[in-house]
Order: sequence, then structure tokens, then C-alpha cells
Amino acid sequence: MAPYKQMILKADINRIYDEKLRDRQRSQSKKRKKKEKLFRRPERQRKMKNTKWFASGMGIDLPFCIILLILLTIGTIMMFSASYAFSYYTNEGDSYYFLWRQLIFIAIGIVAMIVMSFFNYNKLHKIAPLVLGIAYVCLLIVLVIPAGQGGVKRWIPLGMFNIQPSEIAKFAIILFFAHWASKYYDKMQFAKYSVLPGLAVFGSIAALLFLEPHYSGIVIIGMLTVLMLYIGGMKTKYLLIGGVGLLGLILLLAVTGGLSYAMSRMDGWGQALEYTTEEMWQTTWQTRNSLYAIGSGGLWGLGLGQSRQKYLYLPEPQNDFIFAIVVEELGLIGAAIILLIFALLVWRGITLSLRSKDKFGKLLGIGLTSQIGIQVVLNILVITDWLPNTGISLPFFSYGGSSLIMLLAQMGIVLSISRTANIERQ
Repeated sequence: MAPYKQMILKADINRIYDEKLRDRQRSQSKKRKKKEKLFRRPERQRKMKNTKWFASGMGIDLPFCIILLILLTIGTIMMFSASYAFSYYTNEGDSYYFLWRQLIFIAIGIVAMIVMSFFNYNKLHKIAPLVLGIAYVCLLIVLVIPAGQGGVKRWIPLGMFNIQPSEIAKFAIILFFAHWASKYYDKMQFAKYSVLPGLAVFGSIAALLFLEPHYSGIVIIGMLTVLMLYIGGMKTKYLLIGGVGLLGLILLLAVTGGLSYAMSRMDGWGQALEYTTEEMWQTTWQTRNSLYAIGSGGLWGLGLGQSRQKYLYLPEPQNDFIFAIVVEELGLIGAAIILLIFALLVWRGITLSLRSKDKFGKLLGIGLTSQIGIQVVLNILVITDWLPNTGISLPFFSYGGSSLIMLLAQMGIVLSISRTANIERQ
């Protein structure tokens, strides 16, 4: 065969080989892409778009959800254990009165949590001023309603349960300052954008709560305001100046008699076990029996359902002082485990919030989760007589509709934020 023909034949063979190799590579590439599509969502489906009100197809944080459900389950069991004796004597032999109502509140709250977990939390950015306005309206409405037990005005009656406007105000404060601080994040070091808005919003809400009166609500909302402004970028020196100014205001109100209700709640504070008069004995009755319950629990507790103080010794044990019954029945070990679960919930919520893709999500998630921690700490300090006896409920444990529903809905928002946090980790 001529040399030039051999060269042509080799060129044809190489061309055919190269074409087959390219075809094989294309086929393998198509199979690889097809396999990837089966196990991975397209990027356009994995991003939460700000234009949509609801987001689907993105997973919530399972550990946070499990911790929350564990707390809710333990809280429901302990609420029933603490309340059935009191319920029997106050509701014509119906020991399940508080349990059935609490289960209804839980069902409503879980539905709200699920809905909010699918809700695009970025939409709350735009309606934050509206939510704050709704809180103001509710706080004004409660002032024109006839006073309830003890001469206080804290609830708006709505059929089977009452709405407590202070619970809405807590959420509104967190939402508004998350909106404000994320919008003016680069200017929060100036007093014009941090101190003045903080004083205006907190001062007006505190004034309305003062008229109810609801001092524990003022304390919690004040702490939430300081927290949101501080993590939003406000300088530390403004906190110190504000603290001095607040102390001066409290002293002025105390001297002029403006804190008469608060001073009455402080009667016997720190002296529950050292009463010297009949009046002090009556005043410190609830706190003293709370300390009896805690002391009776010991290390391991008397056993679930075996509390003695709930038999009409500790007034309304299903409410603010429920943790005293928890310690009596489950002991120091059981109480410590529950507090550890609360700490895990707060830690997980803050961790998820820090992984959010925007400042608004970070600030909102940290604020909502921190509210749980703040209320738990204050509640424990009250039942152990480290703080004056005032109405601070224990999240997911204390009986109550508006508080439980609002907290579960707020946890739904944290779960919504966790969706974007999960996206960032993928």
C-alpha cells in the first residue's frame, strides 16, 4: 500500500476513535447530570424569594423542633399534675378543666407555628410598624375595659379565653427593633437612630403598661428593648446613660407615690420564711409555700403527681409558680434537666439565627429566642424569692392561652428563619 494511503487510513481511524470517545464522554456527562437532578434541588428552587409570602420545599431545623416539642410535652404533663387538685376544688369537681383548655391552646398554637414556619419571614420586615400599631391599640383597649381581679386591667375577654396585650407588645417590640436596626444598621451608633427611637417606643409602651398596672411586663419589654438595640449596633455608653436615667425615674416615682402598686408587691420580699406579723404572713403566703415545695423536693423529688403543696397550699399552682411544683415532684435533678433543655432551645435558636442570610433574620431570631431565656430566668428568680412576687409565666409550662399561642407562633418564625439557615449549610 502506498505511503500516502496508509496516512489517510490512520487519520480516518483516529478520527473515528476521537468521535466515539467524545460520544462516550457526552453520554456519561448526561447520566451524571440526570443523577444529580434526582438528589439535588435546582438552585432556583432552593432559594427563598422575597417576592413570595410562603416558602415551601425547604426543610426546617429538626433539632430545634424536637427540643421545642419535648419542652411542650413535659410542660403539659406538669401543668396537669400541678392543676388537677386546684381545678377539682374550683370547677365543681372537674379535675381536667385546665388540661382540656390547655390542649386547645396547644392545638391552636401548633397550627400557628406550622403556618408561620412556612411564612416568608422577610414579609414581616414591611409590616413591623403595623404590628407595633396593633400592639398600641390592644394596650389602649384594655384600659377602657372594667378592671379584673385585684383591680388590674391586663386582659381583653374573647369568649373562651382572654388576650393579654402585653404578649403582643413583646413580639411587636422584637419585630420593630429588628426591622429598625437592620434598616439603619450603619447608623445605629448614633443616638438619633438608636437611643431616641428606643426611648420613644419603649417609653410609650411602658406608660400604657404602667396604667394597667403590669410592672413585670415593663421589665421584660425593657430588657428586650435593650437587647435588640445593643445587638443592633447601639454603643455601650448609651446603655450606661440610659440605666442611670431609668434609675432616676424609678426613684422619682417612688418618692411621689407613683409606684404604690409595685411597692405593695415588694412587701415581704426576701422575708417569706421570716414573717413577724399576721399581715406579713398573709402577704408572703404564696412565696413561702413555693419555697416549701422546692425544699420538699430534695434531690430526686417526691415523684410525679405526689406534690403536697398543690393541694390548696400554693395558690394557683398551674400559673406563675408551676416550677415550684416541678421541683417538688421531680427534684433538683429533674428541674436541672428541664432548665438544660430550655438552655439548648435558646442556644439552638440563636445559632440558627446567626446563620440567617440577612441582618433582619439574625436580629429577629435572636430576639424571639432570647425572650424565652429571659422569662425562664426571671420566673426562677421569682419563685425562689430572689425577685419580688410578680406575674412572670414560665414558657410552655404555665397555664394560659395568649402567652402559649404567641410563643408557639414566634417559634414558628424561628423555624422559618431556620429554612434559610439550612440552605446556607448545604
